[in-house]
Amino acid sequence: MTSTHSPVRRGRPGYDREQLLQVCVQVFNEHGYDATSMGKLAEELGITKSAIYHHVASKEELLELALNRALDALEAEYQRVQDQKLDAVDQLEAVLRGTVRVLVEQMPYVTLLLRLRGNSEVEMAALQRRRQFTRQLGELITRAQEDGQIRQDVSAVAAPRLLLGMVNSLVDWYRPTTIGSADVVADTVAKIALDGLRGPTDSR
Repeated sequence: MTSTHSPVRRGRPGYDREQLLQVCVQVFNEHGYDATSMGKLAEELGITKSAIYHHVASKEELLELALNRALDALEAEYQRVQDQKLDAVDQLEAVLRGTVRVLVEQMPYVTLLLRLRGNSEVEMAALQRRRQFTRQLGELITRAQEDGQIRQDVSAVAAPRLLLGMVNSLVDWYRPTTIGSADVVADTVAKIALDGLRGPTDSR
C-alpha cells in the first residue's frame, strides 16, 4: 500500500534561518554563549546538529548574526538622527530615544551584546562597534556643551557611559505590561537625562 505521508527530509530543520536565530539567541541568553554547545542548541531546537549546519557554518556565525542585528539597528538609528541636521542637544535626545526603542524591539539581541566578554574576534569586533557608538554619543555631548546647550561641568567621557548604562539596564527590568511602551520609557529617559545635563532651572 502506498503511504500518503510526505517523505522525511533528513538534515533539513523545520526552521527558517530567522526562526533558528531567534531560538538560539534565547538559549545563549539563558545558558551563556560560552556554555552553550551546538549539541545543546540542537537539543533545545529538537533537531540534529547537521540541521543547524544547513543554515550556518558554526556557533560563532550564529553569534555574529545576532550581534549584527543589535549593532546594525543602533548604528542605523544614530545615522537617521544625523541625517536630520538637528542641533546637538536635539540630536542627543533623539539618539537616546531611538536607543531605547532599539533595545525594546531587539531585546534578546541587545541582551546578548551586553553580556559579551571579548573572548573571540567576533566578540571583540562587536565590542569595538559598541565603543564607537559610546564615543559618538560623547561627541554629541561635547558639541552641545560648545553650543552652550548643556552644562559645562559634566564629563563628556563619563556622561555617555552613564546614559547608556541607564538605557541598558532595561534588559534587567523592562516589562511592557507593567512599565509601558518603549515611547513611555524613552520619554522618561529623555527627561531625566536632558534635565540633568541642562542643569537646575533658574527660578529668578
